Amino acid sequence: MTDYSRYFDLVKETHVEIEGWFSGLEPGVLPTLLARFSEQFTMIAPNGKALDLNGVESLFEQLRGARPGLVITLSEFRGIALHAGGAVVSYRELQEEHNGNRTDRRATVVFEQNAAGDVLWRHLHETFCAN
Repeated sequence: MTDYSRYFDLVKETHVEIEGWFSGLEPGVLPTLLARFSEQFTMIAPNGKALDLNGVESLFEQLRGARPGLVITLSEFRGIALHAGGAVVSYRELQEEHNGNRTDRRATVVFEQNAAGDVLWRHLHETFCAN
């Protein structure tokens, strides 16, 4: 059996920070959050928009505190590929706001290990789930 727990834990840790950031954490938290991502990070948002790390940083800056009371629930973790330089995993992400707004998405993330041995988010692809 292949052990993806390190990567699943990274997904969980990152989403705790994202949840807090969207709920209104202090601006000093952003560099810590962004340090989880590779400088070559790319993302396909659920709406199909492609973003690089600068785009994600801008998005995070815009959304700081914009969703007070946000709760992110992660489930359906699945390992796809594991290799010496990283892994590919998928998961389901339910976002619920205090006002009742909900978004449900599936995500696939590519992790890579850099020269210093840090595991970073390299690519993320999110797709909204049909209700």
